[in-house]
Amino acid sequence: MKILKFLDIQETSSTQELLDIIKSQNKTIDNLTETLNEANQKITALEKEILELKKETTKPEIKPSKLNKDNNDDDGDKDNEKNKRKSRKGIPKKKKNIKIHQEKEIKLEKIPQNAKFIGYKEVIVQDIEIKLKNTKYKLAKYETSDGKIITASLPQNLKNGTFGPELRTFILQEYHIKHVTQPLLLEQLQNLGIEISSGQLSNIITEKLDNFHEEKNEILKVALQNSDYIQTDDTGARHNGVNGYCTQIGNEFFTWFSSTQSKSRVNFLELLSNGTKETLYTFNEISYEYMKKQNLPKKLFNKLKKIEINITDKKKFQDWLKENEIVTTTNIKTVTESALIGGLTKQGIPLTLGILSDGARQFNIFDHALCWIHAERPVNRLIPLTQKNKDFVKEARNDIWNLYQKLKSYKITPNENLKQEINNDFDKFSTKTTDYESLDKAIKNFKDNKSDLLKVLENQNIPLHNNLSENDIRDYVKKRKISGGTKSEAGRKARDTFASLKKTCKKLSISAYDYIQDRVFENKEISPLPDLILAKIRSG
Repeated sequence: MKILKFLDIQETSSTQELLDIIKSQNKTIDNLTETLNEANQKITALEKEILELKKETTKPEIKPSKLNKDNNDDDGDKDNEKNKRKSRKGIPKKKKNIKIHQEKEIKLEKIPQNAKFIGYKEVIVQDIEIKLKNTKYKLAKYETSDGKIITASLPQNLKNGTFGPELRTFILQEYHIKHVTQPLLLEQLQNLGIEISSGQLSNIITEKLDNFHEEKNEILKVALQNSDYIQTDDTGARHNGVNGYCTQIGNEFFTWFSSTQSKSRVNFLELLSNGTKETLYTFNEISYEYMKKQNLPKKLFNKLKKIEINITDKKKFQDWLKENEIVTTTNIKTVTESALIGGLTKQGIPLTLGILSDGARQFNIFDHALCWIHAERPVNRLIPLTQKNKDFVKEARNDIWNLYQKLKSYKITPNENLKQEINNDFDKFSTKTTDYESLDKAIKNFKDNKSDLLKVLENQNIPLHNNLSENDIRDYVKKRKISGGTKSEAGRKARDTFASLKKTCKKLSISAYDYIQDRVFENKEISPLPDLILAKIRSG
């Protein structure tokens, strides 16, 4: 109002000039408000960090519960109780599927005279038996006529050391699957009477796990060569005192983790190469197309088009780059990415492979798709000052989620009319302009990423959001928070492997404990996970 009052006394200004000044001032206020809000957020974060460094308690961020929104509705609470009572009646008896290990008959102590036996009332009691089971194996020894000593061998599943397969299964389950820390697990085992040191426990957790590592790598090979799409995300992963990253790759059939010190596109392509026979650096038409897209200098591009390479060793490829005087950071990056993409496609990874991500640039390769939830966030995070701008934001969010609902409908029943309607609505929304400059910038991002956001119109199997990757990676984050970073390369490899196997087992409806036990005992009763993934993909 003060601005308007000030402008009223400017008798020489026209009405249009006044309106232009007001719009300009409103934009300035909006920008200052956003800057202030960002500053406040940084101040809050710094205050929290200072308190943590001083080892002071900080206020926990607890979101309000979405349950029982109408707390004052007593009748509603009564209805809920009635519904609970009704639902109990309809719950099937889960105990029907419980495996019975033994049966015990309990007789009536005092049977009344003339009472007639009519059968039993069955009660199933679930229990567990945890006790030591130490076995002394006496290996027969013989001396041959020539003086040579021959000794009988332990069973195959006992050759990994002095700890039996059931104990090793329990340790792997508790540490890798249930996230029990190593010191607590060591204390638990010693309290049970097991003679085991910290070093021995560490070896069981991290060493001699080649069969698990091999199966984990085969999971990615089968999935990449047979899936329409993958989803991906990354998170922090501290290793040996240095901050690094863990990348997740997966879809509804599998999950695969790998920890590295980088989160670049080169790193992501190298990880995808784990899904092929070998990491191959080669040039083909797809490589040259990528070089053009990345604006590789014309002179270097023409030189590389005359060169054929098929290199399978990273060190040799780096030497080849130096030999060919490719030394600038940008050129090294572009040529390496081109060679890796060429190697992936040559080994059977199709260019049509959908890759859904949150928009991080390193994942933007092959047939890239964007998560709608991440795309909408910049709009949702705006803090408009005026009611007019609030209405603009509300309208924009409504447009976004209306488009989202139509895309969901298209996934279920694709048809050309709906496809055209979605394209038209998207163009109408993404070219919209308002008086709210920050909102216009957010809307322009939709226009710039139209192809990635509407990828589902070409491939109905690609999800509209990346929630699956975020859910997968959450378990890894929980492990990191409980146990901290890894120290040895074997420890890092073991963490990635069991995180991958645990999530994949869950998606295949397999008990992780049963799976680990089967592999440790070498029973081979559970089929290889890659075979189960392939069967699921083919069954649709």
